[in-house]
Amino acid sequence: MKTISISYALVWQIQDAKEYKWSKCGKCFNTKTNKELKQVYNSRCLGYNIKGKFRSLKQIRKQLVKIEEVECPF
Repeated sequence: MKTISISYALVWQIQDAKEYKWSKCGKCFNTKTNKELKQVYNSRCLGYNIKGKFRSLKQIRKQLVKIEEVECPF
């Protein structure tokens, strides 16, 4: 059995839902469940289902915050 692992650098997160993060290449991940979210087309809008509720890309962009790097105490 062969395995392949891919790692993504997560850069952005939503203010009110910290477990939803975006990578540099634009993919959305739920870090609580460790799954990639699929982009959804709803009412002629592209977006994601976040916490069970649809949010358009326009709404999401307003709430994105850059993830701060944590300094190592050692």
